[in-house]
Amino acid sequence: MEGGGAYGAGKAGSAFDPIAFIKRPQVILRIVSWIFAIIVFGCISAEGYYNNQCMYNGDENACNFGIAIGVLAFLACMVFLVTDAVMDQISSVEYRKYIVMADLGFSAFWTFMWFVCFCYLADAWRKSPTMPYGSDEVQAAIAFSFFSIISWAGLTALAVMRFRQGSAQAFSQGYEPDMAGPDSSPYTSYPTGGDASQESYQEPPFSGGSATGESEYKPPTY
Repeated sequence: MEGGGAYGAGKAGSAFDPIAFIKRPQVILRIVSWIFAIIVFGCISAEGYYNNQCMYNGDENACNFGIAIGVLAFLACMVFLVTDAVMDQISSVEYRKYIVMADLGFSAFWTFMWFVCFCYLADAWRKSPTMPYGSDEVQAAIAFSFFSIISWAGLTALAVMRFRQGSAQAFSQGYEPDMAGPDSSPYTSYPTGGDASQESYQEPPFSGGSATGESEYKPPTY
């Protein structure tokens, strides 16, 4: 199934416009989510440890989990930014559909993972004793984990909208009614004009009839 302009992308084969690309809502949210991810794993990596101990109540798993979620979100944003850039060059509507479905599934899952990360870090920090060093960076990681929930939820909503748009276009193209008009009927209409007596019809085989249509068969006499 080939086509262009489906699933929120431009017409296939069109020239890449960086200004229009940057203005796309999903691209803006991806860049924002990318920055949030850098802040989260950067703050934890740089200032999340004091005397080789995780500042989130000494829970190494909390630090490792926050760093892992941030790094994976950072890489995912890069990958999907590339797919957004090359989407216009993909002529197959099926491939576009798979990309949007992957975006939808990952964005929804990572929204949930950011929610778990925020709850985990906030609870660990709540239980932590007062730290004289690096508390601002640790709290910033918690705050931007919460902001990431909002940005990734927005990416999920945009992916749902693009998926519905592409599905509606595919349905309308597949079931478009014939607009050629009544004259496009493949069947020949019955002739209405002219002298009907001049129409020639083929005589049925083995009729044995004369030109006048009378039968030559005569009943026997007894």
